Amino acid sequence: MTRRAALAAALALPALGALAQIPAGQQPASQLTAVMQADVRIMDPHTSTVYITRNFALMVFDTLFAMDSQGNIRPQMVERYTTSDDRLTWTFTLREGLTFHDGQPVTSADVVASLRRWGPGDGLGRHLMAATASLEPVNARSFRLVLSRPFGLVLDALGKPSSLVPAIMPERLAQRPRTEQNSELIGSGPFVFRRDLSVSGATQVFDRFRAYRPREEPADFLAGGKRVQVDRVTWRVIPDAATAANALTTGEIDFIEMPAFDLLPLLRRNRNVRVVPLAGPSMWQGFVRVNSAAGPFADPAVRRVLMMAIDQSQGPQALGATGDLSLPQCLSFWMCGGALETTAGSEIAARPDVARAREALRQTNYRGEPVVIMQATDIDAPRIGSEVVAARLREVGFTVDLQAMDWGTVVARRARRDASWSLFGVHAQGFDLASPLTHFYVGTNCQDFTGWHCDPRLTPLLEQFAAAGTIEDRRRIAAEIQTIAYEIVPAVIWGQFSQPIAYRAELEGVIPSGIPVFWNIRRAGR
Repeated sequence: MTRRAALAAALALPALGALAQIPAGQQPASQLTAVMQADVRIMDPHTSTVYITRNFALMVFDTLFAMDSQGNIRPQMVERYTTSDDRLTWTFTLREGLTFHDGQPVTSADVVASLRRWGPGDGLGRHLMAATASLEPVNARSFRLVLSRPFGLVLDALGKPSSLVPAIMPERLAQRPRTEQNSELIGSGPFVFRRDLSVSGATQVFDRFRAYRPREEPADFLAGGKRVQVDRVTWRVIPDAATAANALTTGEIDFIEMPAFDLLPLLRRNRNVRVVPLAGPSMWQGFVRVNSAAGPFADPAVRRVLMMAIDQSQGPQALGATGDLSLPQCLSFWMCGGALETTAGSEIAARPDVARAREALRQTNYRGEPVVIMQATDIDAPRIGSEVVAARLREVGFTVDLQAMDWGTVVARRARRDASWSLFGVHAQGFDLASPLTHFYVGTNCQDFTGWHCDPRLTPLLEQFAAAGTIEDRRRIAAEIQTIAYEIVPAVIWGQFSQPIAYRAELEGVIPSGIPVFWNIRRAGR
């Protein structure tokens, strides 16, 4: 049965019995229910780059700065800041009245401890920490950052919108090693996580933090006043896309973060549902991440065959991201349409051709070793992207072993530096990919992160990019970095596309974004 047929059949089914079973005495006056991309398995925002952890972090925690809808970094927890003439000394003052969910005030000591914990694990944060001479509290509300060398992206680092979120937590929790997850999840953000009402693998429940003090200005993406208009938000885990779509059409849920592409026509025809395509940094690039440490792709010549083989028109089309939902081809690691877009070094991938790739493979030392592709079956884009890449590589002459598993298993196995895996399909948003320093598959050069690529030429270029003071210098250096990336092949783009969101038509104030946020939303007439 196709998904569309399954949806049609599901319309006659009774209401979802699995929706959050909250005791009657604890039901809030107003609430929203959303189906997110995956279950939240890791909730500590400093310990995982997966997007559902990022989404969780932005509900529960707050950040010093935040990005608005135009890509500008604006103060969030910070009231004001000053810089020295040489831009090496930065002094920040927090807004008055900031409070953690446990009732304790937010202090500069909490901020300093949080940044010290976050920085070493984050792509952009590592570069900031490497350029830091000192980071210390001045008084209860102020702290000072002194740089040892120029770093042109201080505010970008402190206000980055995506993984790893520079979330601020109490000092006592921030003193826990980043390698150990915090089970106590206390932030100062607009929502309080209700662990007591949540069920692992089924629901996550968030209540409005009544002591939260939003900024005065209107909400603008992650910046501005985060005014929560409902008492409770419940995230539901509904793995079957047709079931989730049925729940949206019948009003049992209010929002779907990633509705299946093949169900979009049916959802669009429902007058009670809004389907909103997303653009700019909310767009996605599909990648296959390459294991450069072990197996057949430890040989860079074999990795380069991937660049010749993969046709970017196939993945989005198979996914259902057709028409204006995808680009026919994008040769920029930094996203097409982004400030750093470039085609530098991309000649090898510009005209994908099976025959050319097959001949190039014959010239390598590849002798039929299994190419193990980890396929996450619980998220559409990695599932379908992996299938398309597997079929293409078989045409080229690779021996392909496509192994189905859930995304959590992919995340666990990808950390193994051995031949148990060769590739995995993934997709990432422009919020992460638009800069070499935050790019998961380039900026992690010579670090213990999935893929294990290491090229000594990249490290000084990444440092130069971090120090660059103008957009012109950043564009030039980003082009040099991309040229090397096309040579060493840490990952291969399989397409750039838009993933729409879907929500009930009576919701007002929904901020259209690839990072779902639940402040500013209200029901019509309330």
